[in-house]
Amino acid sequence: MNDISYNSAMAQRFRGYLPVVVDVETGGFDSAKDALLEIAATTIAMDQHGLLYPAETHAYHLLPFEGANIDPKALEFNGIDPEHPFRDAIAEKEALRLLFIPIRKAVKASGCKRAILVGHNAFFDLGFLNAAVERTGIKRNPFHPFSTFDTVTLAGVAYGQTVLAKAAKAAGLDWDSSEAHSAIYDTEQTAKLFCNIINKWQTLSPERPWIKESAT
Repeated sequence: MNDISYNSAMAQRFRGYLPVVVDVETGGFDSAKDALLEIAATTIAMDQHGLLYPAETHAYHLLPFEGANIDPKALEFNGIDPEHPFRDAIAEKEALRLLFIPIRKAVKASGCKRAILVGHNAFFDLGFLNAAVERTGIKRNPFHPFSTFDTVTLAGVAYGQTVLAKAAKAAGLDWDSSEAHSAIYDTEQTAKLFCNIINKWQTLSPERPWIKESAT
């Protein structure tokens, strides 16, 4: 972990990767065929003591791509009305372009080389993100193409809970069921959960070699 080529505490902490929490709301479970309707991302930062905290959140409503499938059951679950006149949805390519700009800036500012996706059932979010990148031909995707941090696994180890709402409550976080299944809310709650677990681990293992390395 303590590779001296990493020139910041955050970069040393995660081998040059910046954790960025992502949540998507979709029209189904098939990333190749079903619409991507919402996407949100929260960057993670580190304080002077080596503890993590959620930094900035960026989110967009997306227009379904041409020919996209939308399962009514998915809309019933997430409460999205793709035809709502005040939804202010934009095309996938524009949404990804706008989303990736601050993420790239955060990666650079943190001294990291790439972002790594953090998600609750991260394979789902990464699958839809990668599919949208491929569809739109977006260049310079800041995320690692397959590695993730999954808060389902982390919460299962830390609290014995795998459902986001239950894990958040077990971590002492507030949970508003009326806000759940919004990409922004779920992303920010997942970010708090991720930071809580990593910081809790840090209190159990108080040595922070990445802080020592970065100060030399």
